[in-house]
Amino acid sequence: MDNPVTPRDAGRPGPRRRDRHGRGMRGPVAPPQVPLAASRGEAFADLVQDSVERLERRWPQLADIDFLVLDVPRPAAAGEPWNDEAVPLGGTVPSRDGRRGRVVVYRRPVEIRTKGRDERALLVHEVVVEQVAELLGLTPETVDPRYGED
Repeated sequence: MDNPVTPRDAGRPGPRRRDRHGRGMRGPVAPPQVPLAASRGEAFADLVQDSVERLERRWPQLADIDFLVLDVPRPAAAGEPWNDEAVPLGGTVPSRDGRRGRVVVYRRPVEIRTKGRDERALLVHEVVVEQVAELLGLTPETVDPRYGED
């Protein structure tokens, strides 16, 4: 059989092809320092951090509390009764046995209840204020005098 196309030399690499249109790999949509590049989880953690910083100016003892963001609340253990109440937006773990106190904010339940970033920021701040108030044994209005005004 007569083959008009000669095979490439196996030892020599062929022409570098980028993609079938010759454009090559495209870069990221936005540079890393632009908010577009932040994931939803990172953006949510930033909202929680902003709220904590706002409260730490008034309550310096918050430096001894860990603030965490979890996607969803942990399901009830096998022996615990089923909870028919609404899904919690946050929770607290008091300090004991040398462990620091913790405030947990659940990302997905908060995101589901809000429509935009501004509304989400307000709800995150309310949840953080309520959990800090519970941990410190105070009312939310004492922790943040503007609680409930927005």
